[in-house]
Amino acid sequence: MNKDELQKLLADVFAPWVQALDLSVDHVSGNEVDLRMKFDEQLCREGGIVCGQSMMAISDTAMVLAICSASGAYRPMGTVDQTTHFMKPISNKNVIAKASVTRLGRTMAFAQTTIYAEGDEKPAGIATAAYALAPA
Repeated sequence: MNKDELQKLLADVFAPWVQALDLSVDHVSGNEVDLRMKFDEQLCREGGIVCGQSMMAISDTAMVLAICSASGAYRPMGTVDQTTHFMKPISNKNVIAKASVTRLGRTMAFAQTTIYAEGDEKPAGIATAAYALAPA
C-alpha cells in the first residue's frame, strides 16, 4: 500500500477521536510505516509535555497501518495487547512513530514502534503489540 491509500484508511476506518489526532503518513516501505502527530496543546499535560495516551494511540495506529501495508490491503483486526515504555518526555514538538511488522501470520500479527520527538534521533519511547486478524 502507498501513502495515499494508508492516509485514506486513517479517514475511513479509524474512530473519530483517532482522526482528531490529525495523523499523517510520512513514509511507507513494505512492512514499515512512519506516522506524524502534530503538536497540539490539547494533547499535553503541564509543561507542554505530550501525554502518554496520545503516544500510545499513534503507536497503535502506526502498527495497524504497517500490518495493512505488509498485507497489501486493509484487514480488520483487534489489538490483543500493547506494551509501551516511555524513555523521556516529548515537549512542544511533533511526535513521530516508526512502526514495523515483526511477524505477520494468518490469524495474528506482531509489530513494534519507536517513538521520537521530531528532530531528535534518540527514542522517546517504544511499543510492541499483538493483533488478532479477521479471517481473510
